[in-house]
Amino acid sequence: MQATNNQSHHLSPATQQPQQSHGGTSIQNLANFAQPQAAQHRSQQEHQYNNQHASGGHQQQQQLHQPQAQQNNQQQQHAQQEQQQQSRSDRVTKNKYSLEDFALQRTLGTGSFGRVHLVQSTHNHRFYAMKVLKKAQVVKMKQIEHTNDERKMLSRARHPFLITLWGTWQDSRNLYMVMDFVEGGELFSLLRKSQRFPNPVAKFYAAEVTLALDYLHTQQIIYRDLKPENLLLDRHGHLKITDFGFAKEVPDITWTLCGTPDYLAPEVVSSKGYNKSVDWWSLGILIFEMLCGFTPFWDSGSPVKIYENILRGKVKYPPYLHPDAVDLLSQLITADLTKRLGNLHGGSDDVKQHPWFAEVTWDRLARKDIDAPYVPPIRGGQGDASQYDRYPEETESYGLPGDDQHGHLFPDF
Repeated sequence: MQATNNQSHHLSPATQQPQQSHGGTSIQNLANFAQPQAAQHRSQQEHQYNNQHASGGHQQQQQLHQPQAQQNNQQQQHAQQEQQQQSRSDRVTKNKYSLEDFALQRTLGTGSFGRVHLVQSTHNHRFYAMKVLKKAQVVKMKQIEHTNDERKMLSRARHPFLITLWGTWQDSRNLYMVMDFVEGGELFSLLRKSQRFPNPVAKFYAAEVTLALDYLHTQQIIYRDLKPENLLLDRHGHLKITDFGFAKEVPDITWTLCGTPDYLAPEVVSSKGYNKSVDWWSLGILIFEMLCGFTPFWDSGSPVKIYENILRGKVKYPPYLHPDAVDLLSQLITADLTKRLGNLHGGSDDVKQHPWFAEVTWDRLARKDIDAPYVPPIRGGQGDASQYDRYPEETESYGLPGDDQHGHLFPDF
């Protein structure tokens, strides 16, 4: 979980190639994983006009297994509890919370603008993730609009596969956002440990992302930052999309050049106006990375090389990929917007009805009524952060009095 857009290094395709045969990692092996190893985050750059700054093997198709009766009841109870939590959206109100409402535990992630803490409510004793952004740094990096958009989009979004924002506030120096604490850690860590996912596993995660994107698009929201680092696993193994720093309400088109280089659509790279189509391109890149262990346009040089590869548009599909997967990817990772699935007349239904997703029962998946292929090894009780990397704890105090030079720039916090 990142507080902001970290700079780091991305593994090369050669490094990411699995040590195993084309069989890849089995679902059984995934289920027996221990704590995911520490993961390196890829470089992420954002460009706005003239300002630039950093900010499976080929397997037989398998039915996504339905849970047994007891597991079914547990899943339904969990879904009902989550719906009850989501119905409390009125808690996302200005000045609803303060630092006194939470006890800081440990750091879950760090970034250029601040960090994410595990916190415990002093009222209901539940655990949350508290994102703290330094206002001066947000202003310096020209991220005012994106930060306000993140708060706005999160306050609107209510979906089982999206992170929930519970409240925000600010003091003289910092912005605070209280969100779900998702115990299972990043999908990125699991992917790096497994090197690549087998077909059914990648399909499960891709299907949950598809449902989340479909919902966002019905709300006229473009996500624009899809990647494994922004996908968290809950204690049952289901996904939560987090980090809405680039999410934006776009009824028609937008021109902002932002996102992670590996995942940028060609219309974004070429500074053309774009819409929801970019999220479907990114879904294709995500599926490719899950199945192969590397992104299709990755280059060890600069992001400019990656952009050149994206505009060139030549994708080499490894021979171990299932033919249905290759067919889907070729219709998502295409520069021709008149052929890109999700951007056609059928919308997201074209994606969901593709043969690669034939085994998915979409309504049951939306209810989390299908077993996840991997359940994180969460210990008993709440507040287990063992699936997250350890970071040095800073000594800086929050909530200190002082002149607020930037508060007027964030009126909704």
